[in-house]
Amino acid sequence: MKEFVLDIGDDQLKYRLIPEGIGITGYQGFSWAVEVPEQIGGQPVAAVERKAFLSQKNLREICLPASVQSIGDWAFAYCSNLERITIPGNCRSLGKALFLDCQRLEYISGICRSREAQEEMREAWPRETGRLLAAAVTQLEAYYLLEPASVGSPEWLRKWDVRLEAVMNAEDQEGYSKQILCGEEDYGSTDLNAFLQAKRQKKVRLAMLRLLCDERLSVKMRKQLVHYLTAHTQGCESEESWQVMLAEGEAHPEYVRLFLQLGCVSRANIGAMLGQMGEDQPQMRAAFLRYQQEKLGYADFFAELSL
Repeated sequence: MKEFVLDIGDDQLKYRLIPEGIGITGYQGFSWAVEVPEQIGGQPVAAVERKAFLSQKNLREICLPASVQSIGDWAFAYCSNLERITIPGNCRSLGKALFLDCQRLEYISGICRSREAQEEMREAWPRETGRLLAAAVTQLEAYYLLEPASVGSPEWLRKWDVRLEAVMNAEDQEGYSKQILCGEEDYGSTDLNAFLQAKRQKKVRLAMLRLLCDERLSVKMRKQLVHYLTAHTQGCESEESWQVMLAEGEAHPEYVRLFLQLGCVSRANIGAMLGQMGEDQPQMRAAFLRYQQEKLGYADFFAELSL
């Protein structure tokens, strides 16, 4: 079937005519963000077809219109820098492995038409839920949670937590033999310590995300997640919660606030933590020093001078 090209700024969308209207078949460009129009030539954009945005590594943000009813297999796979995407909250058909190897994806927002005013658009689910949805496909590997009609519902959150519990309870060494068989060049490092560290850091990020987005989080699950984070802070046998904080805290102040609130920082370890912070982490250092003075009851004069 004949393919057409639509210029959008300096970029191009490829499309074809389908019975429902327009199907987006490809994208060419170097922009960091792309917004797919709701109509092309008076016809509704009804589909994003398989591999339409495959391996577009420049893209950080994609916005689809509410008119899209189906998204094909691997539509956004290997968009390794993709951070945010907006999809229709009433999309009826979603293909497989849509976000394969999109590890930087942090937020999936939903958009749909208001029942009260069909011409007005509204968010289909809260921002916190959008963060959980992104983690479902990138970290939990639970594509069955990518079901727009139920995202954010009590049942959807229950299924999210069931999957989270399975990940948290899995042995850290689980999957290592597969990695060895695949070989370092195909699957990643074959170093056992590096593998275990990566698994624990993944659990830390998931635990922190769920505690930050805590709608309908059970008391039992909350205790489990808090225990995991405090059991892997600085000074423990393994320090993955602190390693994640040290690497990502400056860019995520909400992580720092949670880390401090949970009691992961104490008189016994705060000195070592401050000593490991670099000059490029002034906001995190300031937060730790305030905590030291206000909660732990003393201040480090020389550490304050370093600010």
